[in-house]
Amino acid sequence: MNICVFLSAADLDDRYTGPAREFARLLGKGGHTLVWGGSDVGLMKVVADGVEEAGGRLLGVSVEFLAAKARPGVDEMVVAKDLAERKRLLLEKADAVVIMVGGTGTLDEATEILELKKHGHTEKPVVLLNTAGFYDGLKEQFRRMDDEGFLPRPLTDLVFFAEEPVGALAHLEESLGVA
Repeated sequence: MNICVFLSAADLDDRYTGPAREFARLLGKGGHTLVWGGSDVGLMKVVADGVEEAGGRLLGVSVEFLAAKARPGVDEMVVAKDLAERKRLLLEKADAVVIMVGGTGTLDEATEILELKKHGHTEKPVVLLNTAGFYDGLKEQFRRMDDEGFLPRPLTDLVFFAEEPVGALAHLEESLGVA
């Protein structure tokens, strides 16, 4: 599977890097390909390192203004002209999406894939990995949107909330019939 991971490029503490490293190891060990923003810094580097060390492939999609931070020596690197093209390419190259901890860029990417899915423009499985309760507030907001009729499809059709890396990957493999 080509698994797109939206996540932070910030340097974060172990409560976030530990589970990210675990997910990366599971992804690589499963023979999957990481599709990610291509950066060789912060949490993006942690995940790419873990996937590569476990034998997985790396497919990066960087953007011109961040090309200096792109990871060298990956299996494939694409450089997009802007962030909109980057998001389009990331989703185009992925079979599934995992949303890890991140800032406004990660939130932008997450809401875009959910909006596409809400309108039936993709049926790719989406997992929100709620490491250390990072997305508890967002999860509650999504539930409120669902309960109060703001979503034309049930929330469970749009996103799967996983509290642990093993549950995130298991859901993707089950959704796509990979064992």
